[in-house]
Amino acid sequence: MSAYLIAVIGYLLFMVLLGAYFAKRSVQNSEDFMVAGRRLPLFVVIGTLLATFVGSGTVVGGASFIYQYGPYAAIFNLSGGAVGIIVLYFIASKVRAGENFTVPEMIEKRFGGTARVVASLFILLAYVGITAYQFTGGAYVLNITMGVPVETGTIIIGILVIFLAASGGLFSVAYTDSVSSLLIVFGFLIGLPFVLSAVGGFSGLGAGLPEHTGTWNGGLSIPQLIGYFLPLFLLLLGDQNMYQRFSAAKDQNTAKKSTIGFFFGNIAVIAMTILFAASAIVLFPNIEPDTAILSMAISGVPMPIGVLILSAAVAFLITTGTSYLLSASGNLVHDLYQRYSARKVPENKLLGFNRLVVVGLGVLAYVLGTFFPTVLQIQMYSYTMYGAAITPAVLATVLWKRATTAGILSSMIVGGAATILWEIVLNRPMEWNSVLFSLPLSVSTLIIVSLLTYNKYTSTPDFRAQA
Repeated sequence: MSAYLIAVIGYLLFMVLLGAYFAKRSVQNSEDFMVAGRRLPLFVVIGTLLATFVGSGTVVGGASFIYQYGPYAAIFNLSGGAVGIIVLYFIASKVRAGENFTVPEMIEKRFGGTARVVASLFILLAYVGITAYQFTGGAYVLNITMGVPVETGTIIIGILVIFLAASGGLFSVAYTDSVSSLLIVFGFLIGLPFVLSAVGGFSGLGAGLPEHTGTWNGGLSIPQLIGYFLPLFLLLLGDQNMYQRFSAAKDQNTAKKSTIGFFFGNIAVIAMTILFAASAIVLFPNIEPDTAILSMAISGVPMPIGVLILSAAVAFLITTGTSYLLSASGNLVHDLYQRYSARKVPENKLLGFNRLVVVGLGVLAYVLGTFFPTVLQIQMYSYTMYGAAITPAVLATVLWKRATTAGILSSMIVGGAATILWEIVLNRPMEWNSVLFSLPLSVSTLIIVSLLTYNKYTSTPDFRAQA
């Protein structure tokens, strides 16, 4: 049995045991399950923010983009996260002060119950998709280390993600995230000198890139580049997972400071991901793009370092999956079932129902993943569904006092429907990502309808004043 296989199995076992530990020790009610009892320390908040954001979307989807279009185009594409974190810095403490469980709950405080329902439904559509490509990304690891067919690996990873999310809730997710974040940063840092040496340094890397991957745009048009930048940027700005982690911090100051650590951690991981995946272009010119980082971990660095990177990579894929699955279950249970139940749901039944919903949504994520041929494609769909339907509404809730219920509702419906129309019905005309079509429609609808329906004497209260 290879060291890589032992490492992956060992780390997966560690995550299972940690999930079981927190399920027994720390999860007593739905608040513990969804927001870790609102008592996470700074280091853990930073780690879970980073691991949640840097999952299959970076290790597999981002690596695929870099391998296909080159490191310079990737800088523009992946910088959306860093820009989004800067914006989050200014609103993190406000979010923590609101003590909400979910984004739809936050939206309801200004725009009413209907807005909460609509937001919940579109978040479910996006988050189930994001969970789906974590399953696929983890399956690539099992395929490379054990030779497990991707279809079978997807089921195995899916079962593991569902178990972790259903057992320990955000407590187990947050603490395993922190360990995984340390592993990936440490592994990349140690492995980077070996990778650069193998390609002849920065000069050798630049000289070894194929012609189109050595250009500033990777052969993509400007609309196509923007179409890859915006989904990541928009997802981060309105991502319910980010907001839930701010709400799980022990206080407002911890929530705000966590964005600083998150920013620098994200910059480090993205920069090293670009260098690793770009080096894979030179060293392994005929591999599947999705496996660029994983191939470097197996063959591009010394085995002990590869073991670290591979273990952290699979952990990132799994913890990101558990985060989005857990978050989506919160929308269904907290924003729909509990909010509109005819009678108060007992706490013990609510926790059990939360876990049951996690299982159901996990199965749905597996089914959805079978409709998309690559991780990168389902990544762009999921990010855009959230970015166009939810992010404008979230930012308007926090920052724009003239936004109205009519504007928010119409914006979410138009943004979500436009994404489905472009991606699934029209099958991505001109190879443009749907964000170029759905985001302008969503934002313009929000602004126009809000201005037409705004009345300063009857408008909804300002969220900032509540915070």
